[in-house]
Amino acid sequence: MLEELAAEAGGMAARAASRAFLGLAGPPGAGKSALARYLVDEVCAAQGPGTAAYLPMDGFHLSNAQLERLGRRDRKGAPDTFDVRGYLALLRRLHAVGESPVYAPDFDRTLDEPVAARLIVEPGVRLVVTEGNYLAEDAPLWREVRALLNDLWYVDADDTTREARLVERQIAGGRSAEDAQEWVRRSDRANGEIVKATRGNCSRVVRPGEAERLR
Repeated sequence: MLEELAAEAGGMAARAASRAFLGLAGPPGAGKSALARYLVDEVCAAQGPGTAAYLPMDGFHLSNAQLERLGRRDRKGAPDTFDVRGYLALLRRLHAVGESPVYAPDFDRTLDEPVAARLIVEPGVRLVVTEGNYLAEDAPLWREVRALLNDLWYVDADDTTREARLVERQIAGGRSAEDAQEWVRRSDRANGEIVKATRGNCSRVVRPGEAERLR
C-alpha cells in the first residue's frame, strides 16, 4: 500500500506544470505527519533531492499566549485555535512559484508551541505535501484551503489506536499519564469527531498505520 501511495505522489510531482499540492486530512493520531514525511522522502529518493517538501498545518497553531488570551487553551487543536488565514496565505504564496526559498513554520511538541521558519520550500520543489486535521473542513476559509490542493486524502486509524498514540504523545510532551488521558478525553477526542464528519470531502481513505514501517 505504501509503495502505491508513494507512486501516486511521485506521479503528481512528475506531471505538475509547476508545483502540485497533496493534502492529507484526518483525525489526531491517525498518522498524517508520518505518512507525509514518508511520501516526501520517497518522492525525493525517486526523482531527486528537493523534489518534494513537507508543510504541516500544525505550524499555524496559535501560541499558548494567544490561546490564554482567547480563553481557548483547554481546547487547543480545535478549528478556531489555528491561524487559518496565515496557512492560506502561505499556500497561495507557494502556488506563485518564485526564485527564492519560502520559509514555513513547524510545531514543536516538546515546547508545545509553533516555531517560525523551521521548514523550507525551495524554488525547485514540484510537490508540496501538507497535512492537518481540518483540510477537509467545510467552513469558508478551510474550503479556500481545499481549493488550492490538487488532491486530498483522508488518513484514518481506529479510535483505540489513535487515542493510545495521543496519550503517548502527551506523556512525551511532559504530562503525567493521568493528565495525558484527561487531555485526550476532553480535547483530542472532541476534535477527532469534528474531523470524522469531513471524510466525505476527500478523494480516498488510506490507513498507513497498518504498515509497520510508519509506526
